[in-house]
Amino acid sequence: MKLETDRAGILKRMQSNYECFVPHDLKYLKFNIDEEFQNLINRAYLLLGRLDGMATTLPDINLFVSMYVQKEAVISSQIEGTQASLIDVLQKDRKNEKIKDTEEIVNYIKATNYAFKRLEELPLCMRLIKETHSILLSGVRGNEKSPGEFRKSQNWIGYAGCKLNTASFVPPAPGEMEKSLTDLEKYIHEDSFIPNLIKIALIHYQFETIHPFLDGNGRMGRLLIVLFLKERGLIEYPVLYLSYFFKKNRNKYYELLNNVRVKGEFEEWIKFFIKGICEISEDAISSIQKIIELKKADIEKIRNIPKGNISNLLLIYDYLLRHPFLETEDIRRLSDLSKPTVNKLLETLIELEILELVEEKKRYKQYVYRKYVDILSEGTTL
Repeated sequence: MKLETDRAGILKRMQSNYECFVPHDLKYLKFNIDEEFQNLINRAYLLLGRLDGMATTLPDINLFVSMYVQKEAVISSQIEGTQASLIDVLQKDRKNEKIKDTEEIVNYIKATNYAFKRLEELPLCMRLIKETHSILLSGVRGNEKSPGEFRKSQNWIGYAGCKLNTASFVPPAPGEMEKSLTDLEKYIHEDSFIPNLIKIALIHYQFETIHPFLDGNGRMGRLLIVLFLKERGLIEYPVLYLSYFFKKNRNKYYELLNNVRVKGEFEEWIKFFIKGICEISEDAISSIQKIIELKKADIEKIRNIPKGNISNLLLIYDYLLRHPFLETEDIRRLSDLSKPTVNKLLETLIELEILELVEEKKRYKQYVYRKYVDILSEGTTL
């Protein structure tokens, strides 16, 4: 790695005869915001406000947040090589063959929920980040790489099997890393005139550049974005994640991060990041609108049945929103109804084109709320 400028940091030669990249403290960074740049920032704030406003009007916001966190967990884990889709997670109790991969995703969900709750007690700090990381890697791939602890050895980034001297990027050595993390924590909380959306773009870049963990840096760095937005009051619920945008633009994402280090191109990176905020806000707004419209239309279908047990159908429908894959036994446990009655209710939901039969085996039938799953699954297919 050779630097064209030292705007972002310097290369430091270590005793073991290799060079690592040491980023400068972000508080010394200066850049210009032109009119186009400012308009982009204003649009992002507008969309964030609209998204948060729509989310708070949902009658079952906690249900939507739960599903959206699952969606984010899937996409963020896929970026790291996890071979599981949202459908695999929703079917995780069906003994599917991707159970190990779904465990990584479940950990991401647990880590997100933990971090949001912990923000009520702690500021966004390195302690909170380490605690969250511990949950992220608990009992899954990477759990031998010191979950919840910053690394004490040198790591590097490059093609599979590459060595330190052939790596495409070498983050700061442990001693330099500790100072960089201290500077970053101060930068997160110091008052400045920099817009928060620019600040989190820089914080995400700096975290990925420092690469403080032996594993899980990408997932933790992406989670850091939504935690910062929450702490700054820009979002109330975890319904905005950039993983889908980063996944769609993966090569561009890595190229721009590297160009900051090598060429000092902070402005290009920030614009890319804020465009991602705009695009993902619009996607989330669209998903909310589609779910509201779908729910309204399907409840209307149920209420308009001339004959039938409408109250039990609505009970099943409410369960479907939380568990879009279900079996007859799920409803029997929920309602205490007889098996023939449950089967009749499920047949009615199929006739209304709300449910679909997924698979039929001797002992059970499995059904899916397909239209709902399709909305939630956008961007999560492999």
